Amino acid sequence: MILLSQILKRLIKQGALTVIDPEGREILFDSGNPGPSVKMRLHTKAVTRKLALFPKLYLGEAYMDGDLTLEDGNIYDLLDLFTRNIGWGKRNPLISFGDFAYRFYWFFNQFNPKSRSLKNVAHHYDLSDDFYDLFLDENRQYSCAYYKTPNDSLEQAQVQKMAHIAAKLALKPGQKVLDIGCGWGGMARFLAENADVKVTGVTLSKNQLGYASEKARQTGLSNKVDYRLTDYRDVTEKFDRIVSVGMFEHVGVPHYKQYFKKVKSILTDDGVALIHTIGTADGPSPTNPWIQKYIFPGGYIPPLSEVTPAIEKAGLYVTDVEILRVHYAETLRDWRKRFMEKLETVREIYDDRFCRMWEFYLAASEVSFRNSGLVVFQIQLSKRLTDLPLTRDYIHEVEEKELNPARVAAE
Repeated sequence: MILLSQILKRLIKQGALTVIDPEGREILFDSGNPGPSVKMRLHTKAVTRKLALFPKLYLGEAYMDGDLTLEDGNIYDLLDLFTRNIGWGKRNPLISFGDFAYRFYWFFNQFNPKSRSLKNVAHHYDLSDDFYDLFLDENRQYSCAYYKTPNDSLEQAQVQKMAHIAAKLALKPGQKVLDIGCGWGGMARFLAENADVKVTGVTLSKNQLGYASEKARQTGLSNKVDYRLTDYRDVTEKFDRIVSVGMFEHVGVPHYKQYFKKVKSILTDDGVALIHTIGTADGPSPTNPWIQKYIFPGGYIPPLSEVTPAIEKAGLYVTDVEILRVHYAETLRDWRKRFMEKLETVREIYDDRFCRMWEFYLAASEVSFRNSGLVVFQIQLSKRLTDLPLTRDYIHEVEEKELNPARVAAE
């Protein structure tokens, strides 16, 4: 407990943390400054050593295993306290020996050949359909929503996100669109129904493919939407537009050049692409080890400085970049609220450890977007400079007049 106490003394500059050690002693770390106040209990001596050695991995594991519990506050409050004090873009007391060792593992784990990509996707997305229905919107949009006001519902914000992306694609009737990493197919169905285009969606998840295909049949869109169990690297036909939402995080830095070369090769000469991905305002750094192990194996969140060189080398123009700042934090807030409201139902599907794992994941992700420099990039690309309007005004005009979210949601 001595080493962990020294780390926490240096860390807590806002708010207060009370730690109850395995012997039942209470140790207060009080900054004297405003901020969250949390009390946690550590149940074993082993967990105190692990937290001092490699907190980025063992904090989540301790909560999952019940070796760390909260007496005052909840896991969101604890993670909010830690991330507020850590901040972003600087060294902090939670940098440990484990971080240095982990960098070597992370370097090799960035490679995502087709076989590994298939396994990584199945790990997270091939869970029970009933599980995702508990906290996602009705279209199962598992990516950042777009909140135009703080009072927007999750359903409204997700429709607004799809309309916003559709407007940026500058679609024309009859065009062919590719959706790379189509998930449960909501974006593809939205485009097919509201922009009169034909959409091919590719995914590596069998569960997502089955759900998306059945949903297209139920909504009468099977003739306009084609879902396939295909790696984007195996797509060969040409498309007028390409969209990818929440998939680029799984590409891996060594494959960025290959990814954008593929986008260029399958775009028509007057084609436009829109890449929507989580990004970081900080410099390159390894994926959080707990997220890597339990949630998104093979995942990585890049800064723009790693993405744009690959785009340049592929010979594509960056025609627009928008940064969505707090939108994903608000999305995660809504997901977490729904998840916690349905916690007893989740326990009927999975065990308590799974419930604590997902509670930790949703809380950690939300505070990362609020306190740790995570954002969302929307990067628009084209092969030529003259195939989009001269100003960004068209985005708002199309979004409001042709893809009005209020109208779409009401239909």
